[in-house]
Amino acid sequence: MALQAAVKGKLISVIGDEDTCVGFLLGGIGEINKNRHPNFMVVDKNTPVSEIEDCFKRFVKRDDIDIILINQNIAEMIRHVIDAHNLPVPSILEIPSKDHPYDASKDSILRRAKGMFNPDDLVR
Repeated sequence: MALQAAVKGKLISVIGDEDTCVGFLLGGIGEINKNRHPNFMVVDKNTPVSEIEDCFKRFVKRDDIDIILINQNIAEMIRHVIDAHNLPVPSILEIPSKDHPYDASKDSILRRAKGMFNPDDLVR
């Protein structure tokens, strides 16, 4: 599966504050597809929640994106949309921002993953 993703050139997308997006763009993740749509969205305090939801849904539908990184505080704004996504690809990873530290108790994807394992199975 990883080899297949590498051959097709799958992307990582980012939905985050300006600092987060700039950091990842400087790291080389910025791409624009054939329809001239970028794989990132900068969210500020004036960005409507509906615009964030629409962007997230566009990223989920794109076949060239395998991972969506989203600041956890922004994920909280669209939690109902993230919780409705139940496919393994694209994977959604909630990340901290400069102003908002990561809180594992708010990460619904992590909670779902923990629910897949029985703690007794991990101890041998």
